[in-house]
Amino acid sequence: MALAGVVLTAVALTGCTTGSPVASGSSNGDITIAFLMPCSTCADRFESKDKPYFEDAVKAIDPSIKVIANNAQGDAGVQLQQAEAALTNGANVIVVSPFTAETGAAIVEKANAVGAKVIAYDGAIEGAVPDAYISFQNEKVGEMQGQYLLDNLPKGSTVAMINGDITSAPGQQFEAGAHKILDPAFASGDLILGYESDTAGWDGATGQRSMEQALTQQSDNIQGVIAPNDGLATAVIAALTARSLNGKVLVTGQDATDPGLTSILLGDQSMTVYKSIRDEANAAGKVAVALAQDDEKTVKSLLTTTVNNGTGDVPALLLDPIEVTKGNIADTVIKDGFTTKKKICVGAAAAACTF
Repeated sequence: MALAGVVLTAVALTGCTTGSPVASGSSNGDITIAFLMPCSTCADRFESKDKPYFEDAVKAIDPSIKVIANNAQGDAGVQLQQAEAALTNGANVIVVSPFTAETGAAIVEKANAVGAKVIAYDGAIEGAVPDAYISFQNEKVGEMQGQYLLDNLPKGSTVAMINGDITSAPGQQFEAGAHKILDPAFASGDLILGYESDTAGWDGATGQRSMEQALTQQSDNIQGVIAPNDGLATAVIAALTARSLNGKVLVTGQDATDPGLTSILLGDQSMTVYKSIRDEANAAGKVAVALAQDDEKTVKSLLTTTVNNGTGDVPALLLDPIEVTKGNIADTVIKDGFTTKKKICVGAAAAACTF
């Protein structure tokens, strides 16, 4: 989320036509849905998996529905401009993974002004109440990462926390979950917090520098690292490899990316958290179409819980994440068709692919 940089100075809104905003409740032939992604550094999954899965889910319901998909590439202002452009071009529903909570709130306000609906996707919106929230239990992701270190590190081990971008809701939730598990261990002395930093824009180069600083400050005496996603785990591993510490330090991750899974097979990364993005995107597509059609019955059947975002209660669907280690890769991401042996069993990792 998982959760947030590269600055874009212009916005290219693909697939748009000119026209006035169209209120929700239109016939299928008039429906336009915008799918707005936060950045590629947050996770490469948004372009490679979320976007095509979402588009496929919408088109499976009605091929005539138009989908506008754009990536803000780490710029909150760009994401807001993309939302404004989508509304100008007739979007009935905006599905947005907000780069920041504030951006999400501004998008809700602008959508409400023209009768459009908003779904907070993967990351929560705060400061305004969207029509729906579809995500995984993001705090649980951090809890799983923290619990992995707690279960697998000897007492007295030193931990570095290379957090993500905590200006994003997912980044905040991942960090909160990890601290929820690890803080008691830090307080008791069972584990030692040797270093902690946040990573603006989820930037890998920044994360690698932070890990290098952690190693320098602790004279390489670090046994475990909280990395909130596989992208930052890769950056951490690069810093460890430079000091011949890769494979000797436990490193967490998230998103079950192909490079992350390969690193797990090699022994450089210890675990990742798998989230069925297909399920998340499919649900978002179904809810988006139902909202556009004012199909309240379908919306209620899909959104099975509510989440209070500090401003109000938001109808929500929260999916469960799954821990993936070397021992269960075959039974999780391979079995689900999320990836294939051919994609992850590359180079030296091929020797570890005995499943």
